[in-house]
Amino acid sequence: MFFTYILKSEIDGSYYYGHTKNIESRLHRHNSGKVRSTKAKRPWILHYQEVFETKSEAYRREMFFKSIDGYNFLKSEKIT
Repeated sequence: MFFTYILKSEIDGSYYYGHTKNIESRLHRHNSGKVRSTKAKRPWILHYQEVFETKSEAYRREMFFKSIDGYNFLKSEKIT
């Protein structure tokens, strides 16, 4: 199984979108400062996740969330 996830910064409320095979391990990496793009806004909480059978499906969903249509979807569903 693969996950598409949204993290929320407890510092400023900003969001980070990603995909992974192991959500717990990935969240730990974000919060331990091992991910350059999220290091400055630690700590992060898992805000939202979806489960997929394949890595490519999870990646496509991440890219959708990063698009304007995905932004509008997340707002309309009150996810972000």
